[in-house]
Amino acid sequence: MKTDILIVGSGCAGLYAAIHLPADKKITIITKKTVEDSDSYLAQGGICMLKNDDDYDSYFEDTLKAGHYENDKTSVDIMIRSSQEVIRDLISYGVRFHRDQNGELDFTKEGAHSKKRILFHQDITGEEITSHLYEKVKTLPNVTILENTALIDLLVKDNTCYGGVILKEDHSLDKISAQCVYLATGGVGGLYRHSTNYRHLKGDGVAIALRHGVKMKDINYVQIHPTTFYSDKKDVRSFLISESVRGEGAKLYDKHGNRFVNELLPRDKLSEAIKMQMKKDHTPFVWEDLRTIPEEEVRVHFPHIVEYCKEQGYDVFKQPIPVVPAQHYYMGGIWVDYTSHTSMNQLYAIGETACNGVHGKNRLASNSLLESLVFAKRAALDFDQREHNEDEDFVNECKLDQYDDLDKLEKENKELIMSEMKKAGEKNVRS
Repeated sequence: MKTDILIVGSGCAGLYAAIHLPADKKITIITKKTVEDSDSYLAQGGICMLKNDDDYDSYFEDTLKAGHYENDKTSVDIMIRSSQEVIRDLISYGVRFHRDQNGELDFTKEGAHSKKRILFHQDITGEEITSHLYEKVKTLPNVTILENTALIDLLVKDNTCYGGVILKEDHSLDKISAQCVYLATGGVGGLYRHSTNYRHLKGDGVAIALRHGVKMKDINYVQIHPTTFYSDKKDVRSFLISESVRGEGAKLYDKHGNRFVNELLPRDKLSEAIKMQMKKDHTPFVWEDLRTIPEEEVRVHFPHIVEYCKEQGYDVFKQPIPVVPAQHYYMGGIWVDYTSHTSMNQLYAIGETACNGVHGKNRLASNSLLESLVFAKRAALDFDQREHNEDEDFVNECKLDQYDDLDKLEKENKELIMSEMKKAGEKNVRS
């Protein structure tokens, strides 16, 4: 199989990159499951936007403070200053953000934000954005999407990527020759017992890059979301109770019904406080109370959360709901420059797979969609700025029999990522 550009992953980063890549290039997007089985569809809260120049310093400081000042300041600046352009793009694709009674964009506030600067669509902002990106991509004649198709390996020679080995829907192996590869494989939640991520997202792109010596950054920086709906069922994706719920006034209680923490703390600090309270109370969860928010606001802003809780036997208008911290987001990953290019020639990484330093040690709420989109577009526009070569002879010579035991390979990938995370964590402690 041959293409000009291979994009691995169909979340918002992969789709947005496809829209901005050269229209005269043949683009193939592969995705491990279906397009909709992407964490981008799960984002509830919203997407940040710089409201005006007066908000810049505050937004910049909020991002750095949440990230424990380990952020790459240039990346943060790029993200913030690019936000209005991204929002204009999304609106042009038909994305519907909530508007006030005058028809102006309406903003909300979440934990660790000092001002309201978050745009939203009910409590399914990620689905609203990603579905419209998908509809836009489907209109592009140069783009082909292959669902239920997984990347098994990159085809690499002399630190240059010439394509990939894929597992197709019919369970057969194949090779794709490409001038350039964009890794948009999402996060690492599938490696954890409790996670808000889809279970099939296991850091494949990171593991494959590790095997080829691609540079990493902050590989052990994993964010825990403080409030997910508690379930004692194993192997079930944790349902996220959005940051926006607490931003609008929801309170957290211990087992006695007493408030024990400032609900608008950054996610890592709030998660620590909840875990401490659970340990103190000898309980597997704490309570979150949405009754402190006006009922109409809850119905309009959080209808899907209301419905999910109802399905689980909880009426949010009459009782608190049980919540527990769970793995949520990956701040670390494959090191990239400011155009999202990796240390390997002809290889980009975008979205949650990449680490450009925007988030530092802890991501500020609702910066994820924005960061993914900003740097995906930069990566796409950078394509024409670099030389791209093919090596079909090398691709043809690569043998597929080395990938016969895929279960073993998946196990090795998990062990590799967890081992590197552990090493990085130990190094940070020593330093």
